[in-house]
Formats: sequence, C-alpha cells, structure tokens
Amino acid sequence: MRHRTSRLRLPQKPAHARMIKRNLVTSLLLYETVRTTKKRAQVVRPMADRLITVAKTKQPHLAIRFINRVVTDKNASRKLMEVLRERYSDRQSGFTRMIPVGARKGDGAELVEISLLEGKDVVPREAKAPRSTVKKSVKTAKSKAKKDSSSAS
Repeated sequence: MRHRTSRLRLPQKPAHARMIKRNLVTSLLLYETVRTTKKRAQVVRPMADRLITVAKTKQPHLAIRFINRVVTDKNASRKLMEVLRERYSDRQSGFTRMIPVGARKGDGAELVEISLLEGKDVVPREAKAPRSTVKKSVKTAKSKAKKDSSSAS
C-alpha cells in the first residue's frame, strides 16, 4: 500500500477515461471554454497546460508529433501551433482557469467552466469603489412607538 500518493483519476475504465480526457482537451483548444464537472476539469487542466508548453518549444516538428498523439482534431493542433503558441509566448505557465458554475440539476455534480486565459490581452479587474462608512439610522414604527410612549410617561 503506497501512502501519500495522489493522482487524479476518472471513475471509468482506463480506455474510456483516456478518450474523455483527449476529447475534453481537444474541445478546450478549439472552443477555448468548456463546461464540465470539477473532477474532469482538474484532470484536463494539466494536460492542456502541458500541450501549450510543448507547442512553445523550439522544435515544432517534435511538438506536432506529441500534440497529435493527444489531440483528436487536426484543427485543434493547428490552432495550438499557430494561434495559442503566439498568444502565450510571454507566459510560462497557468494557461487555464477554472470558474465554479454551480451544481448540475440532475445529480447535483459540481460544474466548472474551464477556459483558456486571454494571454497578452488580459486586463486586470478594476477595484470596486470603497463603501461609505456613514451609517444611516433606520427608525421603524415600533421604535417610534416605544420612544413616544416612554417620553409620554
């Protein structure tokens, strides 16, 4: 029994799990955003990051071989080598993000949206304006009635 080993696995048979991962990575590269369960997104995220890192290598012919072993669509591999490679040329890692969406209606599974970052065009969010610290006193009908009855006595 090996203690302290951690590996993300899908609960399908190995061949089925492999195809799920390959199809999800291909869809992520083609459409740049995919809505799936949290567990599947956690499994696919390192694969997508690895493919983008390999695409950025200086030997494109070897990168294409590696990518075509994983990606199931030629358009996805072409997009990876031509578009995404240039987009993430300055970024070293962290090409994807997972945003929680909620729970699936049928079985309550946690859904997330895994998407590719925008690369060089990422604009930081603007800071929210600070709230005013002045509190307004709210008087209700009961508090007015209590105050009137105590002052009348």
